[in-house]
Amino acid sequence: MVPISRKIKMKPILVICGLTIGVLIWLSKESNSTKTDFIRLLNGTGHKEIYDEIAALKERVSQLEQQKKIYPDVKFLNYKDRKRILISGGAGFVGSHLVDRLMLEGHEVTVVDNFFTGRKRNVEHWIGHENFELINHDIVNPLFIEVDQIYHLASPASPPNYMYNPVKTIKTNTIGTNNMLGLTKRVRGRLLLASTSEVYGDPEVHPQPEEYWGHVNPIGPRACYDEGKRVAETMCYAYANQDGVQVRVARIFNTFGPRMHMNDGRVVSNFILQALQGENITVYGSGEQTRSFQYVSDLVDGLVRLMNANYSQPINLGNPEEHTIMDFATIIKDLVGGSSKIVNKPAMQDDPKKRKPDITKARKYLQWSPQVPMMEGIRKTIDYFRNELKRTKHSERNLHEPN
Repeated sequence: MVPISRKIKMKPILVICGLTIGVLIWLSKESNSTKTDFIRLLNGTGHKEIYDEIAALKERVSQLEQQKKIYPDVKFLNYKDRKRILISGGAGFVGSHLVDRLMLEGHEVTVVDNFFTGRKRNVEHWIGHENFELINHDIVNPLFIEVDQIYHLASPASPPNYMYNPVKTIKTNTIGTNNMLGLTKRVRGRLLLASTSEVYGDPEVHPQPEEYWGHVNPIGPRACYDEGKRVAETMCYAYANQDGVQVRVARIFNTFGPRMHMNDGRVVSNFILQALQGENITVYGSGEQTRSFQYVSDLVDGLVRLMNANYSQPINLGNPEEHTIMDFATIIKDLVGGSSKIVNKPAMQDDPKKRKPDITKARKYLQWSPQVPMMEGIRKTIDYFRNELKRTKHSERNLHEPN
């Protein structure tokens, strides 16, 4: 059995333990006179000032350990209704919002993340809660845990991240997915795969229904992600057909909101960051490419509905409201204000010309459609980015520049 990586705990006493071990190692290498001096110091007969500082530090650690952490109010569920839920990639942008939703509903949530793109601070407000666990683990390696449902979100999702390490990306979407499906089979649970609209590639059908098989370049720079997700979908239905594993597949369209990485190279984050810093807003290509943007809370609602629905075929989750990239850049420029100008740069390879979901099935089987107006979502995201800039004091941009 492969051991589960250690759980992440924030215990101040570990600092004292580490210092103690270090001192013992140091003393083992020092002369008898040095040891005697150090013992005198600890007994208060040496440098009294240092002794007092150590005593004050111990007192502070004791106070911190006694403090009670305040968590958001969580609904109480009885054992019959409370589910044990695993979220791979749960420290990421979408995953952390899903964690909030499921925790507030009263479920027991375990997050598994290797922190390649996820961040601990996205979920730190739940650390220590009795219903929450955070495990540092890469799903390319097997995981043994007892759960009822698995939301499989682990994978780099922005072009700079998956292009930076294409082999890792395709391993996560193939080997990692196989491990998650194997776990689902063993515990007789249910798995939801977070797939993507990228399985449609540069579509020749518009809008894209779930029956459309796509138009994808299998060897292009985006192929590690696009084809990785296509294989992941295939694996889901292979397990379903052969072993009766319960699977759900969500094809997620462009999503934005708080907790996005500011420098992840996606359209929304690039435009907002550039506008807030008074830089030129860069549009790759003519800007006539279209996208459909949904706010993250709408996506999370769709994922939860799909997981608990009786429909097992792929479902599009996206906003059918379509905008050109140039229109979107103009909207952000106007909302932020400032002196930024919109400039065009050469188009990126394999960048889809159009992208718009047909959500007929989501409406029919999930009673789901986006509820957050785009302008409201953009304002919330701009506020988040503005606070992030203040918090981190970014002095220079680090935007993705395509080759």
